[in-house]
Amino acid sequence: MTDDDRVFKALADPTRRFLLDLLFARDGRTLTELESGLEMTRFGVMKHLRLLEEAGLVVTRKSGREKLHFLNPVPIRLIHDRWIDKYTERPVSALAELKAELEDES
Repeated sequence: MTDDDRVFKALADPTRRFLLDLLFARDGRTLTELESGLEMTRFGVMKHLRLLEEAGLVVTRKSGREKLHFLNPVPIRLIHDRWIDKYTERPVSALAELKAELEDES
């Protein structure tokens, strides 16, 4: 499985996207903080976090007895640059050209 496949798989689940949103709002959360926002067992949240870590979307750091979770937005940016940006460039430039032509006519 490629890195892109892992990221797409991780982003396909609404629970994992919710966890990423929580970390985007405030980084460095503990498992207890993350699970408090979900109606799910601690073990279930841990499984989702493990998939996010495998995709490189979440990194962890030990702080004393706690394990803190941090968002890593780089894989999402790479997906954006590879898959999204190239599909939006042509329509945007076409609209810009149309705007310029219409302004020249008036």
